[in-house]
Amino acid sequence: MKLDDQSFIELAQKNKDRAFSILVDSFSGKIFNTCINLVRNKEDAEDLTQEVFTAIYLHLDKFKGKSKLSTWIYSLALNKSKEFLRKKTRKKRFGIFTTIEKDNSDTLPINIINFDHPGVQIENKERAALFYKALDQLAENQKNAFILHKIEGVSYAEIADVLETSIPSVESLMFRAKKKLKALLNEYYKNNEI
Repeated sequence: MKLDDQSFIELAQKNKDRAFSILVDSFSGKIFNTCINLVRNKEDAEDLTQEVFTAIYLHLDKFKGKSKLSTWIYSLALNKSKEFLRKKTRKKRFGIFTTIEKDNSDTLPINIINFDHPGVQIENKERAALFYKALDQLAENQKNAFILHKIEGVSYAEIADVLETSIPSVESLMFRAKKKLKALLNEYYKNNEI
C-alpha cells in the first residue's frame, strides 16, 4: 500500500502502528541500500536501518508534512550513517596506536580492505571496492549527492531538500563528484593495467 504524504499523516494520527508498518514496507530496502553505500558493511547497515526506523517510530507524530516524507527519512538515514562513521573514526583514533597517512593527491591506494557489500558478486568485489575507495575521497556533500542520485535514484530536487541546498548546488556537487571520480579511477587504471 502506497500513500501520498497527506494521507500518510492522516493515517499516522489515527493508527500509528499501521502507518509505521507501511513505512517499513515502503522504505526499508531503500534505507538499507543508502546505509550500506555509506558504511559498506552489511551488519552495520542493518543496525543503522533499525536505528533509522526506531527514530521514525519515536518521532512519527512530529512529522507534519513540511518536507516530503521520503526527504525526512533519507535525512535520518544520512545523519545516522554520518554519526556512525564519526564514532567509528573516533574509536580508531583512540584505539591502538597506528599511523594513518592521508594522501591528498588524485591517486588511489592500491590496497583495498574491508569491503563487505552484499549486492556485489565475488568477481566484482575488487572493482567495487576500488570505486567505493574513490567515492570516499569525495567531499561529504558530493559523496552523499552521488550516492543518493546515481545509486539510489533520488531526484536532484529531493537531494536538494535532504542536503538543505538548492538544485543548482546539487548539480554542481554532481559535476564535481563525477569529475573527481573520473580522475581517480583513470589514474588508477593507467597505473595498474588490469
